[in-house]
Order: sequence, then C-alpha cells, then structure tokens
Amino acid sequence: MTTEAKLPATSASRTPRQVWTRTRGIALALVLLLAGAVVIALVRSDANRGSLDPRSTAPEGSRAVAELLADRGVSTRLVTTLEAARAAAAPDTTLLVAVPDLLTGPQKTQLRSTMAESGGRTILVAAGSSSVEQLAPGVTADPATSLRSTLEPDCDFLPARRAGAADTGGLRYTALHLEADECYPSQRLASLIRFPEASGGGDTVVLGAPDILFNDRLGEQGNASLALQLLGSRPHLVWYLPSLADASTPDDERSIFDLLPSGWLWGTLQLFIAAALAALWRARRLGPLVPEKLPVAIRASETVEGRARLYRKANARDRAAAALRSTTRTRLARLVGVSVAQAHAPEALLPALSAHLHGDGQSLQPLLFGPPPGDDAALISLADQLDALEREVRRP
Repeated sequence: MTTEAKLPATSASRTPRQVWTRTRGIALALVLLLAGAVVIALVRSDANRGSLDPRSTAPEGSRAVAELLADRGVSTRLVTTLEAARAAAAPDTTLLVAVPDLLTGPQKTQLRSTMAESGGRTILVAAGSSSVEQLAPGVTADPATSLRSTLEPDCDFLPARRAGAADTGGLRYTALHLEADECYPSQRLASLIRFPEASGGGDTVVLGAPDILFNDRLGEQGNASLALQLLGSRPHLVWYLPSLADASTPDDERSIFDLLPSGWLWGTLQLFIAAALAALWRARRLGPLVPEKLPVAIRASETVEGRARLYRKANARDRAAAALRSTTRTRLARLVGVSVAQAHAPEALLPALSAHLHGDGQSLQPLLFGPPPGDDAALISLADQLDALEREVRRP
C-alpha cells in the first residue's frame, strides 16, 4: 500500500493519445459530413442564384423576357416582399409569383385575399400542392410530374393556341372550375390552368414549369410567345420574387422554422437519427453483474494494485482504511482466539489483544476502530501501524 500511494498515475486513466485513437473515426466522419453539407449548400446556392430574376442574364435568369416586354410597352417591377406585391396589385397589373412554395401559410392567406380583390391577373409559377390549395382554390396538384418537357396546348385558351407547343411540362394540375382552361396536358392532366376569379374581373394562371421564362429556353418552341402573352396582357407587370428574409408576416405568426427550407429540416432529422443510432451502438450495455471464471490466474499483488488504484482515483481513503482495518481485525482475531464473527466487535477483540500484548488496549481503539484518515499521508501511516501491530501479535 505504501508503494502504491506514491504512484503518479493510474492505469484506469486514458492518455490524450488513447482518447484520440478511439474517437478519431467519429471525428473524421463528422468533419466529412460538415464539409459535404457546406459544399452542397454552396453548389445549390450558386445554381439557384439569379433563377427567375428579371435582372439576371444567367441561363436560368429572366432578363430576356423582361426586355421583350419593355419593347412592347410593358413595365416590369421587381418586388421581394409580400407587402410590396399586395400594394402593387391592380386591375391593370399582372402579378407574377415566381416561387410560391417559399411563402408561409399566413403569407399565402394574405396573398390570396389580394388576388381575389385586385381585378388583375396572377400567375403562379410551379406551385406545389400546398401552394395551390391556398392560392388557387379548386385546383389540385398531382404528385407525379410530366415525363415530357415540350407539350401541345390542346385547349381553347387563345394565348396557348397562338403559341403552340411550349416547354410547360412539369407539375400537373386538375381544376374543378367549370370555366377553367386546362392546357398542355400530359397523361390527361394539365400543365397550365387559367380560371377567372369569382369577383373583380381578374383571373389566375397556374403554370407547371418555369422553363418558358428562362433566358436559355425563351427562343425554343413557342416559349417566347406564350410568356409574352401571359405576362403582357396588362401594361404593368409586378414580378414577385419571394425571399426567406421577407418580414411581411407579423412576428407573432412567424417562427424560425418558417425561414428554413424543408430540406434542412429533413437533413437535421436524419442527422439526429444517425446520432441516436451511433449512441446506442457505442453505449455500454447496462444490466446485472454476471460472475464468470477468469481465463487466467491473476496474482494477488496485481489485484491489490488494481484495487488501490481505483481507490486512489476515486479519492476513497475511507473505503481503503476500512478495508485495511477489517482485514487486519479478522487476522488478529484468529491469532488471539476470538471468533471471526466477533472480530469486528471492540468489546470482544480489544480485551483479547490487551491480554496477549500485556497492555491496557486503549491505544488499539483508534488504530483498529478509529475515524478515516484525512489525507494520503495519514492513510500510509495507518497501513504501517497495522502492519506493525500484526507483526507484534505474531511474535512468539
């Protein structure tokens, strides 16, 4: 015990190298995951930059159609907030909503009331199922998209008949309005629907794909003709490009989740599930202790060293002192003729030891039954005194 107390370290503690060896695989996986997420975000950000923006000359920008409209006397005004879009809506105005799926539920409700009262034309570009339910009541979106990009009009809507074939293949819709025009069908579902509003004299156009507005697709098929007729039916065009920073909805109705794309929420959920599975995989299995025979014989000295190191790591001087005293009392009881059952009773053990040592036994009370030592030095001193007592009792 004396030698053990002087050891500077314990075998149970891990070195930084051991910790790194055990955790480097998980750390590397997390670094790769974060790097991949950053790369994907940057690539998608670059890919979507300027998409459907009437100021952008990128392939997926819409500068070309805005210039053609300007040549025909149609003014184009870009807005990025719902408040500005609602304020600009009028009977002589076409309101184009570029990405309606970015709008929150309360925003769609406000926009719908404006569409019904403005008396102008509203064009919804590639509106998903949730968007058409709120912005175009009576129109439903099919979950499957069109397999073809270029479609024939096959309807009586005059702008579509004039334009002919166009790249409208994308989302497909079904209308319950009796007066609705269903054009550019794919497997009997329309890719363009126009229906009149119940009041105000305006109408709403739901377009399944944005291709006819892109710079690099405007000159193909009848894309330019269809785009100019849909967007140029009135002298003013308000191009509403929703953004995640749109603060037009009251703060008490918006949450942080309204500002996050759905892909980030799904990605976070997948990361949480992966972390939970990894924790279950790496966690220790808790349960009752199961005794088993050791495959090899362990020397008593090694067992003593191991237990001493555990006591030292836990700073359990009281337990160590109790173990030393208990073992010493058991051995001394046998030497002085006291039963093992009474070895830990002071009234039985101390008189027998006093008679054997020819003393009063008062000095043995704190040694064998005293309080725990206050520090490591006192514990070492206790061990030495117990060893000395046992040697003296054993001396013939």
